[in-house]
Amino acid sequence: MEAALAAGFPVTDDYNGERPEGFGRSQYSIRDGRRSSAATAYLVPARARKTLIIATGAQATRLLLRGTRAKRPGHARRSGARGDSLRWRLQHAPAPDAFRHRPGGAPDITPVVDLPVGRNLQDHLAVFINFARPAAGPFRRAMRADRMALAMVQAYLFGTGPGTVAPGGLQAFVKTRPDLAVPDVEFMFRGAPPDVRLWFPLVKPAYADGFTIRPTLLHPDSRGDVRLRSADPRDPPQIIGNFLSAPGDLPRLREGFRRARDVARQKPLDPFRGIETGPGPEARSDADVDAWIRSTAITAHHPAGTCQMGIGPDSVLDPELRVRGIERLRVVDASAMPDLVSAHINACVLMMAEKAADLIRGRPALEAPASPDAT
Repeated sequence: MEAALAAGFPVTDDYNGERPEGFGRSQYSIRDGRRSSAATAYLVPARARKTLIIATGAQATRLLLRGTRAKRPGHARRSGARGDSLRWRLQHAPAPDAFRHRPGGAPDITPVVDLPVGRNLQDHLAVFINFARPAAGPFRRAMRADRMALAMVQAYLFGTGPGTVAPGGLQAFVKTRPDLAVPDVEFMFRGAPPDVRLWFPLVKPAYADGFTIRPTLLHPDSRGDVRLRSADPRDPPQIIGNFLSAPGDLPRLREGFRRARDVARQKPLDPFRGIETGPGPEARSDADVDAWIRSTAITAHHPAGTCQMGIGPDSVLDPELRVRGIERLRVVDASAMPDLVSAHINACVLMMAEKAADLIRGRPALEAPASPDAT
């Protein structure tokens, strides 16, 4: 945090608040000292309801329709159920090739509703900057196998100790230009090197300690696709990320990289920072940094946008998350987002689910809170 201030970045008490820009302590979904996931917070309390059926390891293969009206979801679980199947257009290639099976397969799929499902795929693309530490930190000492085993028992029984804390604890949301309305780059922090692992003397040597900063592009212009491989719903789809295909994405991620590197070089981090191990201090030019990004970038696992809601011709869903042209069918997940949020998508998806529940139940919309700047 001191290094961020030294580099000229703001610090925030709540990056999920009205003004998210700045460096802040990581926020977690915790209740009574334990992680509170969507499963524990929503599903477990409702699992005793007679109207709820939980089927694990199950895959839906079709959606049964009566005309353009979706039947109740229970029908989709029956093997060999008869009825029309809804096939969405998942590939926007020319019509003759859009739904082609593999050679020798059945005829093309005929969609009941022709919607641009699969377009507009977005994800947050990230790149690591790795640094060594001059001396091993407390997390590496705790990662000795016997110590971590005891730490996990302590964490499970008492909710205390090093087993309760992930090696990070810091997030930052920054703007690469002051005129931007929202942050366009996130810094994720990891208080461990990429090859962190358990170790034990004379069995497996300890890893060289370090830490990483992970600049992440929050609003990419690049768009990908999700396409059908065949008419068999069990075949994995073809996922085409198209990362860095838009001309502005690489320069913005490069700028985020340089700003993260600048934070790491500030004096408050001197006692903890050794040499830069990846890409290394010799990577100075734009071409060097671009080559590192292209060879090492990974996603932040926030895919979204392939069933976007809206009012335009590219929308799959209407503003109430209903599939256009089909009755009694909604899509409620990150695919409904028209654009990525300037953050991780988990909390937003939970909010969307809460809102969808209100829409389905016919509850009125909540009143907008008064602005803190209002007089």
